[in-house]
Amino acid sequence: MKNIDLKQTESCCSSPSIKHEINIQPTTASRHLPVAIIGAGPIGLAAAANLVERGENFILLESGTNVGHNISDWGHVRLFSPWQYNVDKAAARLLSQHGWSSPSPDELPTGQQLLDNYLLPLANLEDIKSQLILNTKVIGISRKDTDKMKSQLRDGNPFVIYADERGTLQRYEAKAVIDATGTWGHSNPLYASGILTNEEQSLSANIYYGIPNIQGKDKQRYIGKSIAVVGGGHSALNTLLDLAQLKESNPEMNIMWIMRKNRVEEAYGGEANDQLEARGELGTRIHQLVNSEQIQVVTPFRIQKLSRLAEKITISGVYKTESRDLQGIDEIIVNTGSRPDFSFLHELRLSIDQATESIETLAPLIDPNVHSCGTVRPHGERELRHSEKDFYIVGMKSYGRAPTFLMATGYEQVRSVVAYLAGDYKAAEKVELDLPETGVCSINNSPTKEKESSCTPIPATNSSCCS
Repeated sequence: MKNIDLKQTESCCSSPSIKHEINIQPTTASRHLPVAIIGAGPIGLAAAANLVERGENFILLESGTNVGHNISDWGHVRLFSPWQYNVDKAAARLLSQHGWSSPSPDELPTGQQLLDNYLLPLANLEDIKSQLILNTKVIGISRKDTDKMKSQLRDGNPFVIYADERGTLQRYEAKAVIDATGTWGHSNPLYASGILTNEEQSLSANIYYGIPNIQGKDKQRYIGKSIAVVGGGHSALNTLLDLAQLKESNPEMNIMWIMRKNRVEEAYGGEANDQLEARGELGTRIHQLVNSEQIQVVTPFRIQKLSRLAEKITISGVYKTESRDLQGIDEIIVNTGSRPDFSFLHELRLSIDQATESIETLAPLIDPNVHSCGTVRPHGERELRHSEKDFYIVGMKSYGRAPTFLMATGYEQVRSVVAYLAGDYKAAEKVELDLPETGVCSINNSPTKEKESSCTPIPATNSSCCS
């Protein structure tokens, strides 16, 4: 048998004290490739505007027939944040160069107004329009000729985006990728376990995910019905207010509000203390409707089963500590939040928090198990990094399942990311963001004790909601 000198043989069993560090720089060809932006909503278009300002090459891929495609689903909804928080600064500068007049900063736009008065004009600027590719759904992203398992030369290889463009497979190479696809269209299911069951799917004709246009095209669907609204966030509040308005002229309607919160008061938010007046007003108006018994509140309730009997739906679960059936329901409106879609990112090395499905570094700042404050300290490129070099998830998707995202946060995210990709590291590091506070900050550092805080700013190293 041939003797083998193990000391002279490089293998997986080599001494752990020997460490090889290889810093692979992008090839010349990779450096000249575009930055690929996935999703042409508000945050994706803001990324494009920042890239235009810095003279960077990019492509913008959108699965819909137009930019802001998902906004048409909630175009009837009025935002609680005024225009001053809904327009990206780089985008505003580009638009102003072409004669655009910015809306009044204090006005509250609807989703449709956001689209018509801001996003469509931005997308029609030649510098952006020429790089926009519509009707193109991304189905996978990888490193060129390199699967997830391979580490050698990985960082130096360009990204390859695989996309379905009207039934034809297209491939696009990029030096960096910004995923701004959001979470819209990926609603959380009804069950407290978080699992979408056949029972729920079988009742889909009587379940609406999102905020229906109750004063418009969906009006007839709810007149005279018994309706259950599930969820305790701002979407649920908007839905309940619209239903209550419809009930004024149709008193036979019954509105049931189902939540998992321990107390209904937790859903009201900061009310008069909220620095966004319209957001605070949502809570105040719902508070009044509950006090006047226009809305029947069932909380805490954990849904475990759905069934149909004689054209009516029964929602079964645990109310506080006892089993209970909520019977006689005609329609269910689900406002339980959304979750991110990672299906096309399986070949990339992501840094995702297991609980929130947010960027790992952001999780301590936004985890609702820890706090419920909408005030998150400014963050940018550094916090948004993944193990996969030059890949970023921004916007609502960066928050995973956490519900506290504001558009202005996403605008600052992409400003910092684009600065970094353009080589302006100083600008990337300097992250500033002035967000209005919710007026309430509950910090739960133990399973049994909740602490009320005034949300006083504290050092950025602290992971509190008020940082």
